[in-house]
Amino acid sequence: MPPEVDLDFAREWVEFPDPADPRHVVRADLTWLASAWTCVFGRGCAGVVPGRPDDGCCSHGAFFSDEDDLLRVTAAVADLADEDWQLAPVGRGAWTEEDSADDDSSDEGGVRSLRTRLVDGACVFLNRPGFPGGTGCALHRMALREELHPLTTKPDVCWQLPVRREQEEVERPDGSTVLVSTVGEFDRRGWGPGGADLHWWCTGSPAAHVSPEPLVLTYGPELTALLGPAAYDELRRLTEARLDQGLVAPHPASPAPVPLTLSRRRPAG
Repeated sequence: MPPEVDLDFAREWVEFPDPADPRHVVRADLTWLASAWTCVFGRGCAGVVPGRPDDGCCSHGAFFSDEDDLLRVTAAVADLADEDWQLAPVGRGAWTEEDSADDDSSDEGGVRSLRTRLVDGACVFLNRPGFPGGTGCALHRMALREELHPLTTKPDVCWQLPVRREQEEVERPDGSTVLVSTVGEFDRRGWGPGGADLHWWCTGSPAAHVSPEPLVLTYGPELTALLGPAAYDELRRLTEARLDQGLVAPHPASPAPVPLTLSRRRPAG
């Protein structure tokens, strides 16, 4: 199984106001966004469940973040063709199921207790090896066929991974409030107590840090959807500037950066 680095290591962060909204502040993990991570599904992914590498991270199904998420995926499912979806015969009539672990009785909790149905140990939308349409997510395949970005068809948790966004209203010392959006690595701890039990998780494995471009570029559409266009543009500018200068705390799973020699001018003595 591909190795993983320790969960705790030095990270670099940047904080900046959203150019489009002075009441929105972005905090971003530059160590993660400057990393070489990329999805290696079908080309090195060991899977989150032992003995099921072809499932990738689809073994447990996908939960929905809110009603908008559920409605968007519902519309996408209606557009799935049989050539996109291997399990259409069993899934079209029932592709969600309740998760008994969620006892939240609120309306939002009711949506969040739903997940995509599991069939034979994995998500109903996961096309298995041997399917003529190809292995992988049926919703992803359909998006590519329709020349759409997969974030428009897949559940939020699926297209956001492995970026974690947390939002909090923060009161400042002068009494003003801002919305702080924090974006960083969705590591094992992001899954809660069960994260430690995953067979393998890609964000900390050198086997998944093989992209020739940094994550801030390869995940541009997803970060734009999470932060807004103006905030993403500023995040990209700051991340690229940091890469040009040389990271102080690069991600330990990514290839070692080129050594940088700094010249410091000293006052004449």
